[in-house]
Order: sequence, then C-alpha cells, then structure tokens
Amino acid sequence: MATAPATPILNDAAPRGLCTDCGVSRMADPSACGKACQFIKPDYPTAETTTHGRPAKSDSDERFFGVTQAMYRAALTPARAGAQWTGLTTSFAERLLETGAVDAVLTMVPDDKDKWRPRPAIITNAADMKHARGMRMGYAPLLALLEPAREAGHRKIAVIGIPCQIYALRAMEADLGFDRIYVIGTPCSDNTTTENFHSFLARLTDAPDTVTYLEFRADYHVELRFSDGSQRLIPFLKLPLSDLPPDFFPTTCRTCVDYTNRLADITVGYMAGEGDQWLIVRNDRGAEMLKSLGDEVTLAAPGSRGNRTSSVKGFVENTRLAAGGLPLRRMPNWLRGVMGWLMPRIGPRGLEFARARLEMKAAETIMHLRREEPAKIKNMVPTHVWNLARPYGLTQDPEETAKDDQSA
Repeated sequence: MATAPATPILNDAAPRGLCTDCGVSRMADPSACGKACQFIKPDYPTAETTTHGRPAKSDSDERFFGVTQAMYRAALTPARAGAQWTGLTTSFAERLLETGAVDAVLTMVPDDKDKWRPRPAIITNAADMKHARGMRMGYAPLLALLEPAREAGHRKIAVIGIPCQIYALRAMEADLGFDRIYVIGTPCSDNTTTENFHSFLARLTDAPDTVTYLEFRADYHVELRFSDGSQRLIPFLKLPLSDLPPDFFPTTCRTCVDYTNRLADITVGYMAGEGDQWLIVRNDRGAEMLKSLGDEVTLAAPGSRGNRTSSVKGFVENTRLAAGGLPLRRMPNWLRGVMGWLMPRIGPRGLEFARARLEMKAAETIMHLRREEPAKIKNMVPTHVWNLARPYGLTQDPEETAKDDQSA
C-alpha cells in the first residue's frame, strides 16, 4: 500500500488538566481552549441551534441521540477493503473530494511505525481516503490541522472526528474563515493511550502483533481478526477488564458528555446497527452526504428489542463498587459462560442497546466527576446527561447546579 499523506509539523501541546489533545492547544492561540473545550462548560442547546437550526427535543429519542433528521441501519455495498465496518465514513469523505464539494479532508491515518496509533493528516486526493479506513486507538491533535489547511488555501473542508474534537470545532467554526465545513462524526470510542491499548491486546491473545482488527460489537462480543485470516469472538463478560489498571481509561473518557457526536452533520456508528452501521443524519449537510452515495448504501429502519433497565442498574451498581476504577466484572467462570450465551439473546438490542449504553455513560460521567473533579460537575455536565441518569437515582445536589442553569 502506498504511503499515507504526511502530517504537517505541529506545535507541542500546551499543558492542560482534563484534555484529550484535540489539537486546539497546539494552534497559534492556545487560549482558544477556554472557549472551545468540551470539558469546561459545554452548551449543547446553543451549539445544536447554531449547527442544526434547533436544540434536541427532550420528549423523544433525541434526548438520547441528539438532533435527528433521519436514522438508519446502513451498509455499503460492496464493503470497502480495510474498512472497520463497511467503509461508510471514509466513503462520505471520498465522495466529497470526488465531486469537488471539499478541497481537503482532515482525518486520521495510521502512524508509520505503529498501525494502531492515530496520526492526523490532510487528504486532498479521494484515492488516499483508503489510508483512513479502520480503527486506531490513542490521542491525535486533529484540530491542529485547521491552520495548515487554511494556509494551504483550502476553503471547503471535511472533518472526520470524535465528539470532543467536534465540539471544539463547532465552538471555533465561525472564526476559522472556511467557506464550508462538512462534519462526519463517529461516536465516542472510550479512548485510551496507544500504549494502554497494546497492553489490552496482550491480555486478549498470545499473539498481539498479529491482530489486524478489533471491534466491540453490538452482540456483546469483541471480534479479533488475525494476519493468518483467523477470527476470534470474545464475550464482553469474559474480557479481562477487572485486570486493567484503574486509570486505563483517563478521566476525560470516563466523563464524556457526548457519546453520539451530537454536533456532527452525520454520525456513523455501530451501537444500534445490529451488525450493520448506524447512521444519524442530523441536518441537510448530513442528508447531502448520504444522498451522494446513492444505491451504494443499503438502508433500513433500526430495530429495538429487550429492556435495558436491569442492565443499566447493574452497571451503575458495579461502577459504585469499583470506587473510581473500571466497573467490576468478576464472577465465577461457569457463570460467565452462561451469561455470555444469554446476553446476546435476552439483552437489549438495536436502539435499546444504544439507549442502555448512553444511560450507562451518563451515570459513569456523574459518578466519576463526583469522585475525581467535584468542582467541575456544575458546569461540565449538561442537562441532557442529568436527564439520562435521573431514572437511576443520580440527581443534582444544590452545589452541583450552575447559577444560570434553570433546566436540569
């Protein structure tokens, strides 16, 4: 395979507290973090209104998933070689380049020395989007590419990013000087460092260097593929999560307030896909991108099965017992096998699985912030997160309410 596009020389990251190195601190004005950072005082109703024309509704599934124009189970036919699922994310960007809708795409490609390490790159040739396919794990300063892209003369760009990157992008968008920005979002990935990810792989297999693919699937299994063509499925309950260090996932990723990338034009994920990809078209730019692929995309309505309540309650209790670390997963080995067989059959599926995951994330965010950063909770947790956690007994204490918050 040809070499992926190079990364421009970037500034060093400025020291920050809660930070996923989205790239803003590496820009010419690092103080922009104060305005742009999702981990300071996010304002989703205002951002959604600016981006989508209205805030998310609180009396529908939008309270879980954000502003939604349309939602689908989707698959690209044929699936693209090297794709994590079928290749929708990179194909949207590829088509934008082919049609001239954008001059450049800001995205991640694999590091030259470590295929799992993300490296930010500016792609201007549609054929080079193949380098961006597949999963990577780790931090990469995507938004630091905005200034080099602008200096190169690109006026219309697409950005493929995770929620904390996209929140910051939207906060700065009006001042960046681009004529048009298309945003293709992926849900939060519960990120960790690339080094931590390698240690996780080593706990899953005796041959971690031969793993070519890893995915957390909606059927409660992790899928591994190997360079010899073999495949292995591991039930979630048999993952060695309790053996990982408590700080395996950093505080930022355990306190994410936007799991579904609410400010993207289109979100491409898996949680409600039941084996396919899951698309949330949020506005007309998202609809334009989906239409551009025409009959290459097979669409269906997302399904929903099961009841999430007991699963979420169990997660919340385990998170409490974990005392700041990863939720406990220890149980007798024989019972793990039984539960691993049962969960794909009786556990929540489709949209109910996605709702469960979002309620779990909301509860996790509140509990970890209360334990580790209690002073930040009144400004950092938006109303939609409190609303998702409330059915599980997690409500705001008086000192956790910001003075200007009248809605939570």
